[in-house]
Amino acid sequence: MNMRRLLHALLALFGFCTLATAAAAEDGYDLWLRYVPVEKPYLVPYRAATSELVTADASSVAAAAGRELAAGLTGLTGRKIVVSDTIRKSGAVLFGTPAHSKTIAALRLPLEGLGRDGYVIKSATLRGRKLTVIAANDDIGVLYGAFRFLKLMQTRQPLTGLDIREAPKVQYRLLDHWDNLDRNIERGYAGFSIWDWQKLPDYKDPRYTAYARANASLGINGAVLNNVSAQAAILTPLYLRKAAALAEAFRPYGIKIYFTARFSAPIELGGLKTADPLDPQVAAWWKAKADEIYRTIPDFGGFLVKANSEGQPGPQDFGRNHADGANMLADALAPHGGIVMWRAFVYANDPKMDRVKQAYNEFVPLDGKFRDNVVVQVKNGPLDFQPREPISPLFGAMKKTPLAMEFQITKEYLGFATHLVYLGTLWQEVLHADTFANGPGSTVAKAIDGSLFGGKPTVMAGVADVGTDRNWSGSIFNQANWYAYGRLAWNPEDSARAIAKDWAAMTFTADPRFVGPAVDIMMRSREAAVDYMTPLGLAHLMGTGHHYGPAPWVDDAGRADWNPVYYHRADDAGIGVERTQAGSDAIAQYAPPLAAQYEDIARTPDTLLLWFHHVSWDYKMKSGKTLWDELVTHYDHGVAEVARMHAEWQKLKPYVDAERFEMTDRYLAIQENEAKWWRDACIAYFQTFSKRPLPAGSPVPEHPLSYYQGLKFPYAPGVAR
Repeated sequence: MNMRRLLHALLALFGFCTLATAAAAEDGYDLWLRYVPVEKPYLVPYRAATSELVTADASSVAAAAGRELAAGLTGLTGRKIVVSDTIRKSGAVLFGTPAHSKTIAALRLPLEGLGRDGYVIKSATLRGRKLTVIAANDDIGVLYGAFRFLKLMQTRQPLTGLDIREAPKVQYRLLDHWDNLDRNIERGYAGFSIWDWQKLPDYKDPRYTAYARANASLGINGAVLNNVSAQAAILTPLYLRKAAALAEAFRPYGIKIYFTARFSAPIELGGLKTADPLDPQVAAWWKAKADEIYRTIPDFGGFLVKANSEGQPGPQDFGRNHADGANMLADALAPHGGIVMWRAFVYANDPKMDRVKQAYNEFVPLDGKFRDNVVVQVKNGPLDFQPREPISPLFGAMKKTPLAMEFQITKEYLGFATHLVYLGTLWQEVLHADTFANGPGSTVAKAIDGSLFGGKPTVMAGVADVGTDRNWSGSIFNQANWYAYGRLAWNPEDSARAIAKDWAAMTFTADPRFVGPAVDIMMRSREAAVDYMTPLGLAHLMGTGHHYGPAPWVDDAGRADWNPVYYHRADDAGIGVERTQAGSDAIAQYAPPLAAQYEDIARTPDTLLLWFHHVSWDYKMKSGKTLWDELVTHYDHGVAEVARMHAEWQKLKPYVDAERFEMTDRYLAIQENEAKWWRDACIAYFQTFSKRPLPAGSPVPEHPLSYYQGLKFPYAPGVAR
């Protein structure tokens, strides 16, 4: 079948799908890929711009690009799309690669340096006919360009005079699924895992293709299928065949699959007596396993490894270090082009060691000792995805080892699915932070994209919030975090506000009367959550295990660093953790300019004050208030801000369909109640130490402290099973 026939068939299919989608309720399933008609005044200047699709490429990826353009242009313009393999009139959209199109090759577009994933979108004139060209060196770049072109229309950008040339700054842009083989998701708040292992490989749920398509629209090019607390069974032939079916569904969208590898698999699956990475039999087992995987899944991406962390096995069990373990796996994957992502989330039960120092202590001595296809994957902060942390000191300390950024899209510590917290602002704060590793301007973004130290591979990973809920993410606004992650993985320098504007316009409506207020809500939401949960640099005050709700009083979790009291150290004298030279000296792990700033309490930002200092309740803050009054003021502000967010959302009802409006409205009501719960419980507890009255006008907690301490949540979602 030639490309013209193929696209005609695909157009017929997508015509049916578009009609079916249009007849359904707005339940969030379509994400930001809602191709609803644009306003007629917008189309007037582009009257003939979207009536003809032209290509000569028949690959599966090119077919995906053709399907997307056909569906998108049909839905957005309401016009019949004519498919051709030659340009017949002005207004055509020509897409493809120079290798498959002599016409594109003749245009001599600036494709050099764009790699496989980059693309050019350009307005051109050929033989007197005006056209739009979407071109790339590889079909996957064409697909990314197609999504970008459709986004221009969805966000009402000009379609004439186009001259866009873009490529990703990060090579591997992955979602990490903490999904278990029984379909429970650790820290998942949107239902069960979408991987239906029992029905694979014979039945491939259409949702797999929809998932791949959504990721491709953001440039995400990889998915780690299983939980970092891995089960060895994923490496067995049974599950390899099942995973191969997922790889087949993802392949037309440029997405490779990866596994989290359990380090003790040679013992559990291979019958060996050891998993020592320096044992030749162990290395041979992993090499044979890698060969087996690639025979089944030829474009397999590689391994993610959680080792010697939270009880997971690792090389330290055999007297070896992280480099020994990572390099052994890297050697097994290297002949196939695979990579190893070795997580730096490690902490031992050492009461004498400040937990936030442990990753640095274990990995910095190994800098430069990892294989070229190993990247060390580091959480954005030194603790654990808190509402706010300082940046991990590893980003400025490991100059000879590529570091991957690990963000958490699922909101483990930020209200699960019901709290509206836009994480684009958190991630922008982290990526724009200066490590001072090579002087001023040495941002975390530059450490990740390889421009600071020159290391490759470059990787960004996001812990996914995708589940079986019809809306994918548990709430409509949680979708914005998936979207923002993908955009920042493509370009870590992107703007959180610009991303929010695009998402709001594509997901709801491009009407500025909606977009402006909705984006303002999003941009304020994360700071509101910090204020009602962990203001002024506090951290990890959440309920033990499930991490739902406030529990700053917990001190019986079995080991010191599992208890919230470990992270606030409140006493009669003050609150906060002393991490200066007078305390744990965690500041010494940062570059001298940052260390000097954090050592000085007067120069430490209020946002991180209690992270680095144990501060007197009567300490005079920059605002002129005492620390106690400032702390209460922040809690009050967080509650008030959520109430304002809710009220502003209610004003947007005329611009939003009933189903999505109502879900968001009810969730904001939950968030209001829970913000007040957070505020009241924390103030009631900390006041037992401060012994000071609340500031004038600040309401007393609704219940006594004993009420909040008595609340139990044994079946909260997302806990590891």
